[in-house]
Amino acid sequence: MIPAQHIARLSAAAPFFLSFILVPLVWIGALWGDWWVLLTPLCTWYLFTAIDFAIGLNGENADPDTSEDQLFWYKLLTQLWVPLQAATLFGLVWYVPRAGLNGWETFGVVFGTGVMTGTVGIVYAHELLHQRNRAERRLGDLLLAMVLYSHFRSEHLLVHHRHVGTPRDPVTARYNEGFHRFYPRVLRQSLLSSFRAEREMLARKGRPWWDRRNPFWTYLALQGAMLALALALSGWAGLGLFMLQAGVAIWQLEVVNYVEHYGLTRKYLGDGKYERVLPRHSWNASHTATNWLMINLQRHSDHHYKPDRRFPLLQTYAEDEAPQLPYGYPLMALAAMIPPLWRRIMNPRVRAWRQRYYPEITDWHPYNKARHPAPN
Repeated sequence: MIPAQHIARLSAAAPFFLSFILVPLVWIGALWGDWWVLLTPLCTWYLFTAIDFAIGLNGENADPDTSEDQLFWYKLLTQLWVPLQAATLFGLVWYVPRAGLNGWETFGVVFGTGVMTGTVGIVYAHELLHQRNRAERRLGDLLLAMVLYSHFRSEHLLVHHRHVGTPRDPVTARYNEGFHRFYPRVLRQSLLSSFRAEREMLARKGRPWWDRRNPFWTYLALQGAMLALALALSGWAGLGLFMLQAGVAIWQLEVVNYVEHYGLTRKYLGDGKYERVLPRHSWNASHTATNWLMINLQRHSDHHYKPDRRFPLLQTYAEDEAPQLPYGYPLMALAAMIPPLWRRIMNPRVRAWRQRYYPEITDWHPYNKARHPAPN
């Protein structure tokens, strides 16, 4: 007989397993074709949003001091996803070129696969790479290699968390910077900044950038293995499908990055220094279903305030402690695709945030243009 406490813990973790529904939805689209290929993006963007509207916000917080042994099901969730995504992704790479789908059906399946590997896979990778356990970090590396974005680990841990809300962080979207300007900038700058951070870390240890300890060698090896497997399974068609889903996944990641920090900057203290990171420097969202789907990623204010916390222990904040998004990530991501709509929704909120937390700053132009010197 299963102890009652184990059943209670599984019951608490169960809603987060809803993200696994994307796997059969992708396969339904591949097997049945036609309009079924739209199931995955429709479910991800609209079904979870509809549930958000139906059940409202979740303002409850778990005890942040909960012990690791009580988080078994939450940890298992992220670890199980890795082989499941690998089997699904490469199964589709093999199957789709042989399925007799027409052009738009093929694109729909691959697009849906990228929505899955971006919305769930990269989010789970993000959770795994933050852990001290080397095995979990390696699983995160595998997920990132499946979308050809392995350098995200270095960029996120060494650049983004350290420099968020400052000019040195490529991922912090500037006020009035539309997503279509942000996206090419962040693709270029995040790759360069992540490599620079690893090179500088090696230099402090007296090692050159080409030292075998540079994780970029691991990134290249893992991504090369993924590309080689796709090529072996289905030739150039398989390689093209794999790369297309990776592109969709990367877009999903970066539009979320855009939403999470748009217009929020840390106060410049002079001499290349900024105030410490606080919950006010990330947009917070308590939309219940989307937090199930994205394992509390919307509790982003607390993630930056306490980066070591596992996702079930992330705290949410009231409006007087952290700025709040009006909708969950799916709707906000869609709004980001239409810059005039995005500015209409978000610019008044950024201005209100500035007035609330930094009424003494009267000239925000230097912050908007990111002219402050980078911190040491």
